[in-house]
Amino acid sequence: MDEGGSRIRRRVSLPKRNRPSLGCIFVGPTAAELEPGDEGKEEEEMVAENRRRKTAGVLRVEHNDSEEDMFGDYDSFTENSFIAQVDDLEQKYMQLPEHKKHATDFATENLYSESIKNKLSITTIGNLTELQTDKHTENQSGYEGVTVEPGADLLYDVPSSQAIYFENLQNSSNDLGNCSMKERDWKSSSHNTVNEELPHNCIEQRQQNDEDSSKVRISSDMNRRKSIKDHLKSAMTGNAKAQTPIFSRSKQLKDTLLSEEINVAKKTIESSSNDLGPFYSLPSKVRDLYAQFKGIEKLYEWQHTCLTLNSVQERKNLIYSLPTSGGKTLVAEILMLQELLCCRKDVLMILPYVAIVQEKISGLSSFGVELGFFVEEYAGSKGRFPPTKRREKKSLYIATIEKGHSLVNSLIESGRIDSLGLVVVDELHMIGEGSRGATLEMTLAKILYTSKTTQIIGMSATLNNVEDLQKFLQAEYYTSQFRPVELKEYLKINDTIYEIDSKAENGMTFSRLLNFKYSDTLKKMDPDHLVALVTEVIPNYSCLVFCPSKKNCENVAEMICKFLSKEYLKHKEKEKCEVIKNLKNIGNGNLCPVLKRTIPFGVAYHHSGLTSDERKLLEEAYSTGVLCLFTCTSTLAAGINLPARRVILRAPYVAKEFLKRNQYKQMIGRAGRAGIDTTGESILILQEKDKQQVLELITRPLENCYSHLVQEFTKGIQTLFLSLIGLKIATNLDDIYHFMNGTFFGVQQKILLKEKSLWEITVESLRYLTEKGLLQKDTICKSEEEVQHNFHVTKLGRASFKGTIDLAYCDILYRDLKKGLEGLVLESLLHLIYLTTPYDLISQCNPDWMIYFRQFSQLSPAEQNVAAILGVSESFLGKKASGQAIRKKVDKDVVNRLYLSFVLYTLLKETNIWTVSEKFNMPRGYIQNLLTGAASFSSCVLHFCEELEEFWVYRALLVELTKKLTYCVKAELIPLMEVTGVLEGRAKQLYSAGYKSLMHLANANPEVLIRTIDHLSRRQAKQIVASAKMLLHEKAEALQEEVEELLRLPSDFPGAVASSTDKA
Repeated sequence: MDEGGSRIRRRVSLPKRNRPSLGCIFVGPTAAELEPGDEGKEEEEMVAENRRRKTAGVLRVEHNDSEEDMFGDYDSFTENSFIAQVDDLEQKYMQLPEHKKHATDFATENLYSESIKNKLSITTIGNLTELQTDKHTENQSGYEGVTVEPGADLLYDVPSSQAIYFENLQNSSNDLGNCSMKERDWKSSSHNTVNEELPHNCIEQRQQNDEDSSKVRISSDMNRRKSIKDHLKSAMTGNAKAQTPIFSRSKQLKDTLLSEEINVAKKTIESSSNDLGPFYSLPSKVRDLYAQFKGIEKLYEWQHTCLTLNSVQERKNLIYSLPTSGGKTLVAEILMLQELLCCRKDVLMILPYVAIVQEKISGLSSFGVELGFFVEEYAGSKGRFPPTKRREKKSLYIATIEKGHSLVNSLIESGRIDSLGLVVVDELHMIGEGSRGATLEMTLAKILYTSKTTQIIGMSATLNNVEDLQKFLQAEYYTSQFRPVELKEYLKINDTIYEIDSKAENGMTFSRLLNFKYSDTLKKMDPDHLVALVTEVIPNYSCLVFCPSKKNCENVAEMICKFLSKEYLKHKEKEKCEVIKNLKNIGNGNLCPVLKRTIPFGVAYHHSGLTSDERKLLEEAYSTGVLCLFTCTSTLAAGINLPARRVILRAPYVAKEFLKRNQYKQMIGRAGRAGIDTTGESILILQEKDKQQVLELITRPLENCYSHLVQEFTKGIQTLFLSLIGLKIATNLDDIYHFMNGTFFGVQQKILLKEKSLWEITVESLRYLTEKGLLQKDTICKSEEEVQHNFHVTKLGRASFKGTIDLAYCDILYRDLKKGLEGLVLESLLHLIYLTTPYDLISQCNPDWMIYFRQFSQLSPAEQNVAAILGVSESFLGKKASGQAIRKKVDKDVVNRLYLSFVLYTLLKETNIWTVSEKFNMPRGYIQNLLTGAASFSSCVLHFCEELEEFWVYRALLVELTKKLTYCVKAELIPLMEVTGVLEGRAKQLYSAGYKSLMHLANANPEVLIRTIDHLSRRQAKQIVASAKMLLHEKAEALQEEVEELLRLPSDFPGAVASSTDKA
């Protein structure tokens, strides 16, 4: 049956029902029953006899005369019948000796296998009767009084032909020995899920049968079955003869029920028992959820091919590469769901940016609530180390690169790395990008070295030197050039547009001349004809204009709006007014003057200068078509998915650097929206002087990615060695060198190392760490000749790698914290904020000395005392502000760090980015990034202090400070902002509407939210409710586990050992 067809979902789970049902009559046989021999006969006779004894006392149901038989026109057992087809199946099965010993796990739903579909073609029965109890059968009084205890006879309401077979299934499954209590509990908990998968009429039938079905007598003529054919033949005839409630025919089950049971038998023979259903081994409910939540009803051909690759089925590591918008993420999500639901293992998904992590959390929380797994956020300051160990449900960890590394470290340290079944890395090409690439490489190398059962899946749109990555990850490779929407690439020189054509002599062919009447004023203002290019698509279609810098984004947006006609103001005018109103609300009445002028035309800029609230609101307005044009920087191309009909590259530059092929592909990849556009266009605007470079750009291959493990010294190889020794992965020189050979750098060492060998670099790095006081060397004499040097981490070394502190700053941090203990000022938060202000942002800070002096003079005496302790005096700032020469030497880094602390301190007091932005004359986006960085660094400092006894006083203080920096809102809004996707503006709206706690949100009706909260889409409302439910379930589960842990008898309890000895 086609995987997209309608199916009846059913599961038999006998030990879990208090009352049996007629809902499951046909069940595929076990492998044990298929083996010939006298032993099988004897067992069946014994089971039959046992069954007769069990049902001897069951009351007889009132006889019903029914002329209908169960099989309609298909009761023939001739050559073309269903039984004959099953006989063919059995014969093929008997020729496959390797399948004879497969056991059947009848509680799972093995309903589909593409490989079997190709091997065996079985025609389903055309006219099948529905099993339905007659509404007039009401003789129930004797039945209702019977109480069925767990473990008692649960089969008294099914025909004798099935009852014996169910017992055989039970016996054979008990022999498996690998069905743990946890699995059975999970299956029980998923019972409701299965019911939801049934069509409405089938659910009603099942409920009615559970209530109305009566007891039947067991016939004893079923004791000589040897094969599937004989068994099913006997089962059908027995069903027809047995005294059962009246059944009526239904054409709704025509091509479904028996076909499902055939598939159960086929799957039992052909595959393992972790197959739960027809949608790539997942229940059909997963397919329904994708249709419901994401509108995906059918997979692309390449997605099907990728999911059915042998390497995927065999759980080998995989790298796959497709153009942007090709649908890579869906494949990863299905593989993650397989791991969570079928293999019962945790999954880690690593994404490049916090915004993408939060978007993915919102998108997958609904699946977690429906399918019974947790979705946990590891980004910024969020995430628990080690993660909570769940009793039953599995966890999907969605993390940034840095938090993913910390998570893997904590799992290795706690001995739980094998619980991680799958790691998915999006944008795998980032392994070649600076310190973040080095961190990603370390994470993957540790997983490969410490866990042989964890599968790694990497995906990217821009990979070139795949062979190196394959060797590093020991992975298979799959690629396709598929795009759901055709992409046409154009170049614009002056007023001529050329289409990029690889077959042409110079790489491009003439397409058209721009036909747009330009006034002299417009020509001066818009020499690149941007107005002409955008007005060809907006407002009916969307457009992105990529600009080289943030300031250029704002200028271009304003310039375009100056020359747009007044007609553009009328397009979705009401909705655009709502956007402006909401922007004012989240800015406490403040609105960017540029956005105030451009949004009425449907135009806005998008860059890092926006706050998170503003960015989220504008993105939603763009996605819904209220805004039709974004002028943006290249970061949007690597961020969340905002596709457009046309993408225009304002110039072949990012800032002052010439465009790279990878960046170009990322940007133009946003052109063409699947399901909306039939084609996508990209236009690169260039000057004559750049023509040759651009022609090279569009024809050359993608850039190779190279390891930065050694290049990023303190954040790369040194951090790696410290954690290897701290986690006891490798503690001597030979083991560390062996580990390094298995890294991405080890694979590329011949290319990357010119002057020194890998061995020399390893020795030098270990010597440096030892000299810095992070490692200690132990000498072990194995023999008179052989001496081995082992390493172990010092307390400072352990604190540094546990806190993921950049080793360039770890000794400075230790010194600052130590000095802070001598006179920690707790009358305000200023001193603590200074200690958690990130070191790496200091170099970017250029204080405005007048503002600095003014803010200093407004401090209280206690706050000025903090500055004095740090060595920054009022006289120093006064001289700097007035431009006088400074004779006394003051540490510039301390001065700059204190200035950033002032910004953060003011922000925590006022909780309004706009007012702080005006006070310090800083972009509001920069202040938001400073706040996010401080929250993350505060979390790192907290973990650093937890490893050093002398800093015990900081622990409780930093927990609260981290929370304040993370949310930076009034205390009453924090519970709402814990929900992924709820930022300050939305939290205020929800609080004003009466939703004041997590419980309120988790129990909210999305439809009511849409009506009560301004500018909230249905998709957003559903995601917020799902995220709240997920978070509430996580907290409830954690509390439940804590209770059970408290009530559990300790393993080291004195009497426990003695009692176990007595029993032995």
